[in-house]
Amino acid sequence: MTRPGLPKLIATDLDGTLVRSDETVSAYTHGVLDRVRAAGIPVVGATGRGPRLKELTRNDIRAADYLVMAGGGCVVDQSDPAGPVVLRDERLSAEVLAALLTDLEAAVGPLTVMVEGSDEHDAPLWGDYHPAWPYQDRFEARTRAECLSHDVIKAFVRTADHHVDELLETARQFVGPEVASLTQAGLGFVEICPPGVDKASGLTVVADRLGVDPADVLVFGDMPNDLPMFAWAGWSRVAVSNAHPLVRAAADEVTLRNDDDGVAVYLDRLLSR
Repeated sequence: MTRPGLPKLIATDLDGTLVRSDETVSAYTHGVLDRVRAAGIPVVGATGRGPRLKELTRNDIRAADYLVMAGGGCVVDQSDPAGPVVLRDERLSAEVLAALLTDLEAAVGPLTVMVEGSDEHDAPLWGDYHPAWPYQDRFEARTRAECLSHDVIKAFVRTADHHVDELLETARQFVGPEVASLTQAGLGFVEICPPGVDKASGLTVVADRLGVDPADVLVFGDMPNDLPMFAWAGWSRVAVSNAHPLVRAAADEVTLRNDDDGVAVYLDRLLSR
């Protein structure tokens, strides 16, 4: 339920929510977010993108005081004049991931597996080539053994025989939350994150640092990986109209689609009322 007045913190997903289908953010959206920040409301970019994509992410949400990345596993404070400060950096044990993949393949059949193992700028994902992965310029084919040679930021899996939502539901029957956090972000792959990692836990780090109650937080999203922050935030939960049905069902309000600058239109009206 939307609360009166203005929120004390605003967090938005990027891809599919703030970022348009052509992978750009409009000048109008940047301008509205600058007005939000000028009004004294901190802005947070909450994304599944890993820390290897910090520069791209900063460019897409220039007004952000904080970045919640890797689905909540990496949190960066950008407000310090001395430079960005990493507040959270969680990794998934390679040993745990290997056992998890073995159990899951026994249940659903062979998996296409990719891992995000490095936070270096523009580092590629490693793993099994699949034509459905949309970012082939940041991918490097590697063996399963190489992928599991060290702890990872997150892993991505898919099968030929399961829709991603079906695979996610099945995987959650075999993988408990104490082992790993499972979600999907619209890329056709189930995402495997460290236990306790989701956008809500990442935003909690930011809210605690700022002394903001979750009841005073406004969030925007489009995919199931946004559901934890929808459950956590209390000022309002807003889905773009192109959102996954589960996200639309969890939303208090629905704004225009990402390609129509839905987040900015909502915030523009909020600041003007």
